Amino acid sequence: MAEIKHIVIICGEASGDLHAANLAKAILEINPQIKISAAGGPLLAQAGAQIFYDIKGLAVIGLFNVLLKLPIFFFLKKLILEKIKEEKPDLIILVDFSGFNLRLAKAINKSIPVIYYISPQVWASRPGRVETIKEYISKMIVLFKFEQEFYNGYGIDVDFVGHPLLDIVKPTMERQEFLNKLHLYGSKITIALLPGSRKAEIEKILPLMLDSSVLIQQRIKEAQFVLAKSPQLDLDIYNSIICGHKIEVKIIEDKTYDCMNIADFCLVASGTATLETAIMQKPFVLIYKMNLPNYLFYLPQVKVSFIGIVNIVAQREIVPEFIQFRARPEKIANEVLRILENPSELERMKNNLAQVKSSLGKPGASSRAAQIVVDFLKNN
Repeated sequence: MAEIKHIVIICGEASGDLHAANLAKAILEINPQIKISAAGGPLLAQAGAQIFYDIKGLAVIGLFNVLLKLPIFFFLKKLILEKIKEEKPDLIILVDFSGFNLRLAKAINKSIPVIYYISPQVWASRPGRVETIKEYISKMIVLFKFEQEFYNGYGIDVDFVGHPLLDIVKPTMERQEFLNKLHLYGSKITIALLPGSRKAEIEKILPLMLDSSVLIQQRIKEAQFVLAKSPQLDLDIYNSIICGHKIEVKIIEDKTYDCMNIADFCLVASGTATLETAIMQKPFVLIYKMNLPNYLFYLPQVKVSFIGIVNIVAQREIVPEFIQFRARPEKIANEVLRILENPSELERMKNNLAQVKSSLGKPGASSRAAQIVVDFLKNN
């Protein structure tokens, strides 16, 4: 009888849980006998992983917020290392969450093979981390072609599988059906607000989006606004911010892609949602703001001209970025109106987004990544 292989997956936030869950599901489809345990969330659990640590509330933004949660990170690191020592798994898969996961890889110290799925953005900031990857990571599985080229340059074992969002980013119902459900009008301009999935992001970015929306509605009287709510956050967080603004916004729970699908334009916080919006082929502007001390701390470490992955992939600004001091409602609203009122500009942006989407590879990334993992287990 063949030995049952054991994989431990480590992720730290909602997007990581999503991609880890699709990877775990695809691994178990290839070989249902593989045991998967994880530090993860509800999606990983649904995919068949045994969750030994629930990551809810683990995601943080900025150095100072990280410092506040250091005791939790130290506890989790100790828990994982004890589990590894006790159960001796055959493979560790680290998913995103680089601040924690790269330190964990060092602590594992090559005692067990480690695959890193969804690369830390070492090409964007703190490039010295690539040396840690070269020493402690057995294989990288990356989502962007330029990442494969980057790691090849350092002699690191790397495979490009394409982006799993191509299989995920799909609305659940037709546009008009969803508009009817929300009692909205297809004849009106619909603008979607996507302010992020973390409490700190919402508190900083949503007020900017709402102030910008007020200014947009002054020009486009019939504009209607929807907000994609993260299922991880309480509704009260959103309501407490919205109530201070003179604008009607429909809050949509856990239907982000349907929210995008009915939109003519989107206001999007930097992060995974920018790529999701690009895949949906929806024109948008990128908005991001953080606490000033965190911004000043991270600014010198950034080595790329843009923060939006869409612009990084395109290697030019195809989507306007409003970051920190530039993130002002007047500037944002003026740019949104300029694009909305210029059909050729709207078409240009849609064509550029289509090119970005085509560069993400073909559907089936999670299955390709899973096959790489299963083959790695056989050969090691």
